[in-house]
Amino acid sequence: MTIEAARTPLLSHDERLDRLAEVAIRVGLQLRAGQELVMTAPVDALPLVRRITAQAYKAGASLVTTLFSDDEATLSRFRYAPDGSFDKASNWLYDGMATAFRNGAARLAVVGEDPSLLSEQDAQRVARANRARSAAYKPALELIVNFDINWSIVSYATPAWAQAVFPNDPPEVALARLWDAIFAASRVDGTDPVAEWARHNAALDKRTGYLNGKRYAALHFRGPGTDLTVGLADDHWWEGGASTARNGIVCNANIPTEEVFTTPHRLRVDGIVRSTKPLSYQGTLIQDIAVRFEGGAIVESQARTGADVLAKVLATDEGARRLGEVALVPHSSPISNSGILFYNTLFDENAASHIALGQAYTKCIRDGDKLSPPELAEKGANTSLIHIDWMIGSGEIDVDGIAADGQREPLMRGGEWA
Repeated sequence: MTIEAARTPLLSHDERLDRLAEVAIRVGLQLRAGQELVMTAPVDALPLVRRITAQAYKAGASLVTTLFSDDEATLSRFRYAPDGSFDKASNWLYDGMATAFRNGAARLAVVGEDPSLLSEQDAQRVARANRARSAAYKPALELIVNFDINWSIVSYATPAWAQAVFPNDPPEVALARLWDAIFAASRVDGTDPVAEWARHNAALDKRTGYLNGKRYAALHFRGPGTDLTVGLADDHWWEGGASTARNGIVCNANIPTEEVFTTPHRLRVDGIVRSTKPLSYQGTLIQDIAVRFEGGAIVESQARTGADVLAKVLATDEGARRLGEVALVPHSSPISNSGILFYNTLFDENAASHIALGQAYTKCIRDGDKLSPPELAEKGANTSLIHIDWMIGSGEIDVDGIAADGQREPLMRGGEWA
């Protein structure tokens, strides 16, 4: 059954929105009584934001603060703002978010932006704005990627996003189809979404347990345009599904999720790899990425579209050319089986195995919370202002696990667990 066919017709759209809000709070965040919540969302997502806010207060939240973004306002900046302004970011805002997280607040992102919003804007300005934002956001981002706090991401179907996914459908049909796909992938259509998530998390936990028992030194990906060896960080640890944050709260960082992931070694990645799905990054669509790694770093790169933006991303800092994550996803995952290209990393990364440029999840190193930055670097963890996932898996990709003694064994064949 495909994602689109999985809809339960007895539920109204509002009822499904209610369930998605419940999943965000009870599964995604498992928000604790007395905890603050900082939420970001596009203005279109107000109906879901209101429901999430209500669920948060029902769960005992002490305060919910929502920061809204607006595509039209973003475009106005690129059309009319003075050139010098693109090196600026709202440091005061991101400092405030970091302070909130240090004081125990949870983080929820509601996403649904137009994937091609900035595709016609000046690539240099886009890169400068992204770099300034990344630098300002780094203190808050580190608390998120290191799982100091419980955090999660959910989606809201917006008209612009729906038209990008279903360009041949009338707007109202495209929007309804995207909503059906989001609800199904987020597991809100069954009789008990929270229980369904518990079963799914148990299955992912079984897979991570298997990989943690293997202790592979590296993974080898091969297929059309791909022959890539990804060395794994010393004392790496696989995660997937629900994770326990350093504040002791179990959370599902991504709604939906189908992946198991760990930390690569920043110096031990070699070979070539091609993307198998487009990457939508900050309003720019980057298609057909092809890169070559040497000694852990990308030394050659190209893309059919968005190549200039990709080049500027890779120039963000030294760590932007190195990997911070490698993730395995079976080609038969529900999101892959839907046949839908979402142009949204939250969904597309759960349709295919993927890698991420930039900042590593130090949670994926055993006792990583007890190690200093130099000690984490010694284990192989990468540092960067960015963390950008892009998809390299498909039904044509094989993956081998390589042991420390060089012995190899099949891990995935044709995109499926061996």
